[in-house]
Amino acid sequence: MKQGIDYIGVTVCFYCHDGKSNLLLNKRSQNCRDEKGRWDCGGGAIKFGETWEQGVRREIKEEYCCEIEKLDFVGVNNVLRTSEGRKTHWIAIIFAAKVDPKKVKICDKDKIDEIAWFKPTKLPKPLHSMYLTHLEFVKKAKVL
Repeated sequence: MKQGIDYIGVTVCFYCHDGKSNLLLNKRSQNCRDEKGRWDCGGGAIKFGETWEQGVRREIKEEYCCEIEKLDFVGVNNVLRTSEGRKTHWIAIIFAAKVDPKKVKICDKDKIDEIAWFKPTKLPKPLHSMYLTHLEFVKKAKVL
């Protein structure tokens, strides 16, 4: 059975920032489950017995090899969409995470082709289909 397809998946999405309104995005590799070649925030499924915050900390360490300086919960979104012709259903728990840009690097080279910092007004394309929707939660929380 596949999470998000056969049953509702629970994921954390995190918008890493430097505290100066710059956002860290990663370009998804061809090895990703979906949205290959698109720019995205970080994210990943919650493991059984893990808190939301523990999941974010683990995922940031796995993806970017760094620690979080400040973590802010900004919202939850019910994500119903179609991916590669199949309906998917995820609950996205959204965070803003301040990280030190000097300590960020690609750790998950299998799933991430590239990382870069961007202003929210000058984002790269193509973006993950949910990126702008979830970015609105971050903007409303005024944590950037």
